[in-house]
Amino acid sequence: MTQISNARLQVMWNRLLALVEEQGQTLIRAAFSPIVRECGDISAGIFDARGQMLAQAVTGTPGHINTMAEAVQHLRARFPSQQMQPGDIYMTNDPWLASGHLNDFLLMMPAFKDGKVVGFTSCTSHLVDLGGLGMGPEGSDIYDEGLLIPPCKLVEGGVPNPLLMDIIRANSREPIANEGDIYALIACCEAGVNRLLGMMEEYKLDDLEELSAYIINTSRRGTLEAIAEVPNGVYRNAMRTDGYDREIELHATLTISDNRMVVDFDGTSGCSNKGINVPLNYATAYTVFALRCIVGSDIPNNAGSLEPFEVTGPAGCILNAQRPVPVAMRHTLGQMTPDLVFGCLHQALPERVPAEGASCMFDLPMRHAPEVARDGGLEFAIEPVHNGGTGARPHADGLSATAYPSGVWGSQIEITEAVAPVTIWRRELRPDSGGAGQYRGGLGQRIELSATNDAAFLVFLSVERLKFPAQGRAGGLSGAPGRIRFDGADTDIPGKGELRVEPGQRLIFETPGGGGFGDPLLRDPQALAQDLARGLVTPTGAKKYGGAT
Repeated sequence: MTQISNARLQVMWNRLLALVEEQGQTLIRAAFSPIVRECGDISAGIFDARGQMLAQAVTGTPGHINTMAEAVQHLRARFPSQQMQPGDIYMTNDPWLASGHLNDFLLMMPAFKDGKVVGFTSCTSHLVDLGGLGMGPEGSDIYDEGLLIPPCKLVEGGVPNPLLMDIIRANSREPIANEGDIYALIACCEAGVNRLLGMMEEYKLDDLEELSAYIINTSRRGTLEAIAEVPNGVYRNAMRTDGYDREIELHATLTISDNRMVVDFDGTSGCSNKGINVPLNYATAYTVFALRCIVGSDIPNNAGSLEPFEVTGPAGCILNAQRPVPVAMRHTLGQMTPDLVFGCLHQALPERVPAEGASCMFDLPMRHAPEVARDGGLEFAIEPVHNGGTGARPHADGLSATAYPSGVWGSQIEITEAVAPVTIWRRELRPDSGGAGQYRGGLGQRIELSATNDAAFLVFLSVERLKFPAQGRAGGLSGAPGRIRFDGADTDIPGKGELRVEPGQRLIFETPGGGGFGDPLLRDPQALAQDLARGLVTPTGAKKYGGAT
């Protein structure tokens, strides 16, 4: 076979990157659940015959994308290629194999050419309800949290497994939405396979081996060059977080050598009795994402660029949770790991690492109260997502109400009100919530909501940054902490647990702001004046900058 030129290989690599984006958009457009359709809580990717990730869709979250990279290896080990047939699709929602909790379904489909497997497509998305206690931290073990499906064949020869689909529908408060989302995942896999085979036909490829070697070797080489530019050393950082019934300590040690970055969570608190524990695959996904945001950020994400990074932690710590502890809200602490590792990396690269941000998204699963179902009222389950501010960057302000590190965009008010009996009365930026600094932290939000009808509903809280706000860097001040309360109440509501909202009650969420970067007295007076004019900073808040006109 004639060797393919590097120029032609690069063209095909670019085609793969376009292909996976189309694959991801297929999932979003076909999905039923707002958290997928509106928020982009997905992943989509193309893999070679050995299960190495070659390309991933830009749309998606690190918690889905980087766990997907390893999950395909698990499924390939469970189901040999020799036993696969065209049209087969395999799946699991096992938190320790897939994406860290039960509500994420991960699918893998082989691509056949001339009777042999030449690659795989894979995708992940969030299903809104799988029974049990549902999306919330109240479970005492994984069995409380819903339906766990081990690695299995979801589709055989193009025909979905009817018994498995019946079981999934029977174990959900939103059976129609779940079924629709599963078919959207199937369509995503099929779109990826069809486009991949079409590309191979166009470029007259019998397999992906040469293209795969080019992508992985080029990406690995670029990543190693980027790591070599970071000073070698051992860097440590610790964070204190709200926790559930007790505060949690997160510890990280970052060891940088010429060709590797290793993060170890030794010293981190043990697991909680409630569902905020994090399987290591999910903690790894966000930790490596954070490192790659700073080191080799221009290199596409694939098996080659991921290989030089390693994450470890003592078994049983809250960032390396072991079966069968509850993990439903694993993002609550898992999404704190970027700020944790940024605290290490800032010591090596002080001019490149942002301040801490809100980190944990304000994910607010809601569903009808139990008596609504008994009385024949409107049943619903929905998971609106809201975000706080990101930390200020070394050379720019933080972003307000922006999803980092999750990548899950904020839920649309109209969509929430269209699918659930919930009214959103207010959604606006919180003035003064961004930490003061030469560069200001991003602002959080204020959201007010209540029941649309005369029926109570439940909210399942698991958010952070209510006690310990985002810290600034290089002299920047901390952002404002989040708050949860009922309108008119004298006391705030804790950030974890099940909350019942009665008719007539208005619930207020205030998401945290990001930390500032640099001495506030060095802020550009024109930038401060613009913040004052736009109402992002009040005259009282401006005093942190040494006074304001």
